[in-house]
Amino acid sequence: MVEIGSGIVALGAALAIGAGAIGTAMAQSNIGAAGMGLMAEKDGKEGQVLLFLAIPETMVILGFVVAYLIISTLGA
Repeated sequence: MVEIGSGIVALGAALAIGAGAIGTAMAQSNIGAAGMGLMAEKDGKEGQVLLFLAIPETMVILGFVVAYLIISTLGA
């Protein structure tokens, strides 16, 4: 039988990933718009814009790590 505690653990892990993904999407939308404006004004800034787009992805990776830690420590 499944206990309520395991459901709460799963909900916490889902929130860790979901909140990170939503925050990343919001950040990347603003960075993408600003990056397109930067590339329209100056040539050779594609690498810089790509780097700025990759930085918020670490929030999603951190969310996966936190979700794994939640499931592995509390779910067992």
